[in-house]
Amino acid sequence: MVPMTPRKRASPWATPSSWLVANARSLPREGRALDLACGSGRHALWLVDRGLGVRAVDSDPEALRALRAAAEERGLAIETEILDLESGSVDLGQGVYALIAVFHYLHRPLFPTLVRALAPGGLLLYETFLESHGGRRPSRPEHLLKSGELVRLVSPPLEVLAQREGEFDGRLVASLLARAPAERSGVSRG
Repeated sequence: MVPMTPRKRASPWATPSSWLVANARSLPREGRALDLACGSGRHALWLVDRGLGVRAVDSDPEALRALRAAAEERGLAIETEILDLESGSVDLGQGVYALIAVFHYLHRPLFPTLVRALAPGGLLLYETFLESHGGRRPSRPEHLLKSGELVRLVSPPLEVLAQREGEFDGRLVASLLARAPAERSGVSRG
């Protein structure tokens, strides 16, 4: 008889958000994706493994090193970039991404930049903490959404396809999936 070794339990932070998984069928199967404020890249890895070209951006060089190592270990190619998202001069491009994913990060002035970076018909998948999350990390009011605020931050110009608010995965969050218009006017926002 061969002795069994205990299996390591996957950290809940190593698996993608239930919001990402729940919307998998709606996500593009090709094109470029941006994982904004990616941390150690659990969502970036999930997206690149499904065929998207992924740019992962974060201000933490250690987290990006861990992401590059995890991607290399799996034989996946991910573009990483250290970027201060709160510097005021963030340029993510215009009409570039079929998908932008943002999880557990909020900097309200970035919303026009995110909208501008979406390709026509591109999707924004967003989830972050609500004010009622209080007492848990993060606790600063500028990093917490009011009820209904996430929808107001993106529409218009984005069309909200799905949304939720409440406790999910042990966190009080607001989540949405929104789509950019299929055609863009020549007017630049933001």
